[in-house]
Amino acid sequence: MEKDLLETARTVVTTCLDVRPGEHVMVITDSKTEDIGQSLWLSVQEITDKAVLCHIMPGRIHGEEPPAHIGAALEASGVAIMATSKSLSHTEARKRACSKGARIVSLPGILKDSFLRISGVDYLAMAEFTARVGSILDAGHTARIIGEQGEVLSMGIGGRRSVLDTGIYHGPGDFGNLPAGEAYLAPVEGSANGIITVDGSIAGVGLLETPVQLEVRDGMVKSIQGGEAAARLEELLGPVGQLGKNLAELGVGTNSAAMLTGLALEDEKVAGTIHVALGANATFGGRIQVPIHLDLVVRRPTLLIDEKPLLDRGRLME
Repeated sequence: MEKDLLETARTVVTTCLDVRPGEHVMVITDSKTEDIGQSLWLSVQEITDKAVLCHIMPGRIHGEEPPAHIGAALEASGVAIMATSKSLSHTEARKRACSKGARIVSLPGILKDSFLRISGVDYLAMAEFTARVGSILDAGHTARIIGEQGEVLSMGIGGRRSVLDTGIYHGPGDFGNLPAGEAYLAPVEGSANGIITVDGSIAGVGLLETPVQLEVRDGMVKSIQGGEAAARLEELLGPVGQLGKNLAELGVGTNSAAMLTGLALEDEKVAGTIHVALGANATFGGRIQVPIHLDLVVRRPTLLIDEKPLLDRGRLME
């Protein structure tokens, strides 16, 4: 096992999760992420002798529910680390496990370079900054994203509480992704209208060479334009049906160490970016449950909360 992988895995296990002797810990991985999964399992074993490594078949799409027996094992765990090629973050299985007190981190599609950057973060400082962004979202009633060409996407956020992904998951039921660094919420269903140009990356598609433009009406994507990347996004959404095009999430990246790489897991954390997601949001305050959740990252947006700038062309406002 490579030394740098083990050192980063120890950051996940100790700093991020605070795994303790005697705790029942489950590490879930698959053939596409097994080197990282193995490093995490070895690091867990340094602390507790009740570690289980579960090697599953790679999922087909992000947000697909795991097999029932995997979900049951999650619910029986005190701690779980999900280093899988497809995201289990926004699944009912993960939500049920957290409701029973499991603290869980998810690393969907994690690549080595992104994994190694996990250990280069001041988690206390990032947590404080993320909390400030979250408090602004929580107090807001409307959000407006303005693109570099003046296109606008507006949505209602009143009554929705943000989730703070700080990288510190020490309490019962805590959950987040790694790399961490975002504040996000579920916009009010049916409230989003306008146009958004995505120029960073799209989960399942990767880094964008040309922008993809989405038209949204009454909370649903009605058209997608932008060449091959747009066609690929349509392919991913097609099997899910209309609810897969639900405007599910608004998030703000707060991680100054994160880089735009094509891996949505890290891209959505880059400080100064925003992301929206399509599909499921029932696990973080919304009402839509479908077997897909795809994040779409915008590089240098202007974001207004109740007409006050939180981001100005990618620059976070104080």
